Amino acid sequence: MGLTARGWAVGALNAPQLNWDFITEKAPREKPNQLPLRQPRQGPTDEAQMAAAAALARLEQKQPRARGPTSQDAIRNQVRKELRAEATVSGSPEAPGTNMVPEPKEEGSTHLAVPGVYFICPLTGALLRKDQRDSHVKEAIASHFSTDPVAASIMKIHTFNKDRDRVKLGVDTIARYLDNIHLHPEEEKYRKIKLQNKVFQERINCLEGTHEFFEAIGFQKALLAVPDQEGPEEFYVLSEAALAQPQSLERHKEQLLGAEPLRATLARQRRVFRPSPLASQFDLPADFFGLTAEEVKREQRLRSEAVERLSMLRTKAMREKEEQREMRKYTYTLLRVRLPDGCLLQGTFYARERVAVLYSFVREALQNDWLPFELLASGGQKLLEDENLAFNECGLVPSALLTFSWDAAVLEDIKAAGAEPESILKPELLSAIEKLS
Repeated sequence: MGLTARGWAVGALNAPQLNWDFITEKAPREKPNQLPLRQPRQGPTDEAQMAAAAALARLEQKQPRARGPTSQDAIRNQVRKELRAEATVSGSPEAPGTNMVPEPKEEGSTHLAVPGVYFICPLTGALLRKDQRDSHVKEAIASHFSTDPVAASIMKIHTFNKDRDRVKLGVDTIARYLDNIHLHPEEEKYRKIKLQNKVFQERINCLEGTHEFFEAIGFQKALLAVPDQEGPEEFYVLSEAALAQPQSLERHKEQLLGAEPLRATLARQRRVFRPSPLASQFDLPADFFGLTAEEVKREQRLRSEAVERLSMLRTKAMREKEEQREMRKYTYTLLRVRLPDGCLLQGTFYARERVAVLYSFVREALQNDWLPFELLASGGQKLLEDENLAFNECGLVPSALLTFSWDAAVLEDIKAAGAEPESILKPELLSAIEKLS
């Protein structure tokens, strides 16, 4: 068998040592009862070491070690793909404003089960990566001011300010201002708000979007004289036109109190696959783990160290607690449902979402969505729709394959009628069926 590239190069490093041993002077003849003393071997010269190292490098470049794809390859390829996308985002199909999920293109790796985790802007419908969603939502809200300034300012208050307690305090204070105007429309003092007032400064002025809200509902800034004070002060004064429409002020107040932060929703990325023996195999991108490549390496090292811990005596409660802690590490999960005809329905979910969400997801894809059905986890464990359990509490993270089964009573009725259920999924989904690879 021939020498490998690495073996040849190592031989190049050792070759000079053989020549020097040959020319070394022979040791003096010793007495029979003494072992001959061996002369210390001389090391190779600096030039020889450099030449051998260069040869080794050249050979390794020409003949890289062949190895199969690994999860680390997938992580690195995903990172490279996203960096390229960010560098060319203006002309990229992944740029905000599109609604197409990019196809995974991995170098030297199997196809990913899903190209990544994506989100949908509720205002524009754009498909966004995680690092794009917040900035895109803010831009969408800002552009909404031209069409509905009241709604846009309310969205800005609840979305741009992250401290929910501070937002609630500010919103409640604004609501009291409007309540006073509604209850005492004839009293002028309630129609004016002093901007340098301590309450206004501490509760309202510190929040983004509040000034836009006041101006959108009919307040105008004005400099007014203040008794016993030199120089005018700046006030918000409600216009006569807005005062003449108290119902509008009350409606805007209710909208402000009932609003929630505007968040990009998780894209389900629903896909349908033909029957495949690869149904239980998941090659997930790094997005599903919420970890950097370095953190993934560390997690793998910790998992290998866990083998030693498994040999230790632990109680059942300790094991369950550790398993739950492991499950809480995941933010997302990719779930597949195997249908009776072998086809696979796939979707992306938050790990903290409830089992009922999966039932709704499957039901939306069924041609006969009114028929009752069951979902079974591995081992035949039945997942009940009315159970308030999250996916990470059921062990369905970061991926899982479940089995769809018609309700037993439905199956009996079908058999009694001597019929077989027709196509399970809606025709529009079957028209886009894919091959799982």
